[in-house]
Amino acid sequence: MNRREFLKGALTLAALAPITRLAAKAGADGDKTSDVLQGSQVTRRRYKNSALTVPLLGFGCMRLPQVSPDNQGIDYATAKKMIDRAMKAGCNYFDTAYMYHGGESERCLGELLKPYSRDSYYLTDKMPVWFARNSGDIEKIFNEQLARCKTGYFDFYMLHALDTANWSLAQKYKAYEFLARMKKEGKIRRLGFSFHDTPEVLQKIVNAYEWDFAQIQLNYLDWELYRSREQYEILTKAGIPVIVMEPLRGGSLASLSPDATEILRKADPRSSNAAWALRYVASLPNVLCVLSGMSLPEHMEDNIKTFSPLKPLTDNERKTLDQALTAYRKRLAVPCTACRYCMPCPVGVEIPKIFGLYNQYKISGNKWLFSNNYNAIPEDSRASACVNCGKCMKHCPQKIQIPAELKKIAAELNG
Repeated sequence: MNRREFLKGALTLAALAPITRLAAKAGADGDKTSDVLQGSQVTRRRYKNSALTVPLLGFGCMRLPQVSPDNQGIDYATAKKMIDRAMKAGCNYFDTAYMYHGGESERCLGELLKPYSRDSYYLTDKMPVWFARNSGDIEKIFNEQLARCKTGYFDFYMLHALDTANWSLAQKYKAYEFLARMKKEGKIRRLGFSFHDTPEVLQKIVNAYEWDFAQIQLNYLDWELYRSREQYEILTKAGIPVIVMEPLRGGSLASLSPDATEILRKADPRSSNAAWALRYVASLPNVLCVLSGMSLPEHMEDNIKTFSPLKPLTDNERKTLDQALTAYRKRLAVPCTACRYCMPCPVGVEIPKIFGLYNQYKISGNKWLFSNNYNAIPEDSRASACVNCGKCMKHCPQKIQIPAELKKIAAELNG
């Protein structure tokens, strides 16, 4: 079954109805409501058959605004403005993780969400089992996250980045059993997992326990390339709601090749590339929330516009998107999403930055600009500095052969 056939058969518009007026108050397991959300703009989806409604647009906090290109610290002033704007629009789902911004993402949310009542927003966090060395570390990390976020509970909580290796660690340290106890104690409201592996591994995880939701990488490029369609179908069949990560594939689907961009612009001059990608995944009926890592206020404004309310893709728009995808795939060199799970490199190679520059070069064809930007990277951090230790590959969700790709880039530059 191809992408168009699947979407055409699966889409149900009833699931997309926006909820613009919310009840004054709900129980602990009900809707997140406050005066802030009255008249909210963003389309919301109901969680299964409960009273809970979640904004279809979620604020992913892996790529918060930075102080400057040279200072990767979080720009708190800009982040505050963006959080306030998100809350005003009804985008009250915030997704963070233990290692995002070196732990500062959790602290930032803990500080900037303080002015809001705890029952007015959803806070999501994740357990990085690869940081643990024993079962006791699972509890230590969880308690540290509660403290960083200045909260007594998480609305949604996940076992983070499950693949074959991390699933083995989770079982070894009985991570699910501990988190299930936390759920019973009220410190977790809904328990799920985020995932980076094959559909076969996903099926094993789905069958192992009761899950409230799952977070997968889903976008129109990965629908077949990363086998996201199969993953979505497995979760849908199991009745597990889907949270979408990487809907723009690390921003690459927001900055398509010129020919792909022209195809989309000709079809709708008023829509951004990002809007096309977000509407694609949000049109799937089992998607509960679409996370967008918004680094700039203008990104947020464009996304709020896209979801206020969401307009599902038409059949003709899906055909247009297929044409743009065909054009774009001819140019993409390395399937990197700049998640930075490969970092830090033991010898200091700037892996995501190098791949990003290389992809842009392959898309634009401007080798002079690529060489200029690449040479601005310190020599001991360039592709040629890679010692082929392979540590990065153990953490890459995309399973990229990183040393081999770096070697290829270095050879091309020296050729």
